[in-house]
Amino acid sequence: MGHNRIYNFSAGPSMLPETVLERAQSELLNYGGSGMSVLEMSHRSKTYDAIIVSVEEKLRSVMAIPENYNVLFLQGGASLQFAMVPMNLIGKTGVADYALTGQFSTKAAKEAAKYGSINHAASSKDKNHTYIPQQDVLKLSPDAAYFHYCMNNTIFGTKWNYIPEVNGELVTDMSSCILSEPVDVSKFGLIYAGAQKNMSPAGLTVVIYKKELELTPPAYTPVMMDYKTMADGKSMYNTPPAYNIYILGLVLDWIKDLGGLEAMQKINVEKANLLYDRLEKSKLFTLCAEKDSRSIMNVTFRSASDELDAKFCKGAEAAGLTAIKGHRDVGGMRASIYNAMPREGILALIDYIDKFEKENA
Repeated sequence: MGHNRIYNFSAGPSMLPETVLERAQSELLNYGGSGMSVLEMSHRSKTYDAIIVSVEEKLRSVMAIPENYNVLFLQGGASLQFAMVPMNLIGKTGVADYALTGQFSTKAAKEAAKYGSINHAASSKDKNHTYIPQQDVLKLSPDAAYFHYCMNNTIFGTKWNYIPEVNGELVTDMSSCILSEPVDVSKFGLIYAGAQKNMSPAGLTVVIYKKELELTPPAYTPVMMDYKTMADGKSMYNTPPAYNIYILGLVLDWIKDLGGLEAMQKINVEKANLLYDRLEKSKLFTLCAEKDSRSIMNVTFRSASDELDAKFCKGAEAAGLTAIKGHRDVGGMRASIYNAMPREGILALIDYIDKFEKENA
């Protein structure tokens, strides 16, 4: 890490690859000989049109998105998708299944209940969301228009280790694990993701959905929340988050240079295993998520007391390891180790854990 930068373990907005930031810096004042910054140029210009078209092509290539899927660059974050998904999809039958495995999937189900009948197909609330329900316990509605789940639970450090078999279309919030590993897009009716974990700065939301999806937005649907309108306008119905889309393109170049999502997965699994292995050997800390449900993006752990947790977080900050404190609903610590977190950051955290344990044994 250069430029006196710290290791940022924030759950989001999170780290961006240093080479991406350096490239953006080099192009900041004059992009591609245009004489202006991407921050300044019209989204209707030929120069910017070439950017957004190329970014979509790069995303399709890196994620192996089939041709029969639309790719949208929207705004509003995953939270707006909590409403946009049911507004566009639930009308087919009036019923949808939701799996409640954390804060965001619970919020999504609550929002969706404004537009139809929501069946809670599974919940991990009984153990404070420390595990992912398996296929055999899912209580599926026979007439569900879709099944919604959050693939990676940022706050609780859990991830679905399988793609559920469901009735209706499969919809997933992939905000905190998109681009971290290969995924078979063809198994999903719709994927959405806030960009501020693995893709780009906060402000961009990516939606990928099957063109054959039966969209049923009611007449009162705001035009900005109609998927077809956004797709017909090629994400240009209004001014898109132009600079964030440009940054996504740089991130996709970085991933491609690393070897694509297969290589990215290998790197991420190695990083996560280093940290999990160290914490499993710890006499001071315990891991929060159950072993078969652990995320490779968000590692949650705690000591025996809130006071010791606070001391650990304060010392980590002083050591240049920032945003280690766990979410208020969970407490303890959370290390978010998204794509841009280098292996050196994991080793620095492990060194700090070693030092802290010796001093607080």
